[in-house]
Amino acid sequence: MSTAPRLTALDTLHRSLGATMTDFAGWDMPLRYASERDEHNAVRTRAGLFDLSHMGEITVTGPEAAAFLSYALVGNIATVGNGRARYTMIVREDGGIADDLIVYRLGESEYMVVANAGNAQIVLDALTERVSGFDAEVRDDRDAYALLAVQGPESPAIMKAVTDADLDGLKYYAGLPGTVAGVPALIARTGYTGEDGFELFVAPEHAEQLWRALTEAGAPHGLIPCGLSCRDTLRLEAGMPLYGHELTTALTPFDAGLGRVVKFEKEGDFVGRAALTAAAERAETAPPRKLVGLIAEGRRVPRAGFAVVAGGKVIGEVTSGAPSPTLGRPIAMAYVDAAFAAPGTEGVGVDIRGTHEPYEVVALPFYKRQK
Repeated sequence: MSTAPRLTALDTLHRSLGATMTDFAGWDMPLRYASERDEHNAVRTRAGLFDLSHMGEITVTGPEAAAFLSYALVGNIATVGNGRARYTMIVREDGGIADDLIVYRLGESEYMVVANAGNAQIVLDALTERVSGFDAEVRDDRDAYALLAVQGPESPAIMKAVTDADLDGLKYYAGLPGTVAGVPALIARTGYTGEDGFELFVAPEHAEQLWRALTEAGAPHGLIPCGLSCRDTLRLEAGMPLYGHELTTALTPFDAGLGRVVKFEKEGDFVGRAALTAAAERAETAPPRKLVGLIAEGRRVPRAGFAVVAGGKVIGEVTSGAPSPTLGRPIAMAYVDAAFAAPGTEGVGVDIRGTHEPYEVVALPFYKRQK
């Protein structure tokens, strides 16, 4: 029996704006409002407004909250400063990536773990199981928050029109409590588009008031509402991994080229340590496939699962692919054999329905904003 998708606090507003809705990880979410290309370009050149309320918020509190999170996750959460955030991962005992996460330190002994929508229950269950023996509490706060994001070069100017919070002092990967358009919010600066921007965690009953205020403040700056479709092409251009594509339980952080997030030097044991130690050693002696960028020489678009080929042999697999509005050509991320991973490697193609289309191997990201 299928269950009805969950609705965000902004569902009625999205529909009034003519959004094309889609099921995403059990949520009814806006895919686009008008043109995906226009929404993508607005974020690159001006600003876009997103509803990200499908993300999963889990609060961890207690005297041993930091020690617990350092045990449950691969990062060293004890070193996260008050008001700062950290990108990390939660893995299974075998080292497979269960999800990639952002952890915010909200207070002396309070943290918020933000999980991907499709993995939120998995992460919640794992944390609830792993907290045993620690003086800490895990709380499901998914219904306590709506999440809006303003992304793009005009986002600081838009935000300054609706808040007196110290945005200039808010560094990348940090968060601070403040009031935005009269609404209490946690203002974060992490982003998933390759542009500067802000994420606003608010009570669901305040979401519509905040959306309308941001829309009004953003109008002179060219801000438009944006859906998940352009969010995907934005993160792809920025070389940012998406769970289920570049990250899966079949890969360890070392297989994904993200071994840097695993902190072996932290005190005590952590879940997956033994398996990740072995994975790190394997990566040294027998390098795994590497995540690279591919830019099409033609117009055909590669999709996840398509084979990467060279010399008549399969040398890798596409994990994400799409037309790039910024580059004007199809692009992809793919895991390829280390021997073919160097930028400029010749003879590499993608098997698109039986035809080996030529692709240029490039270093990630495809796009980097000018600071």
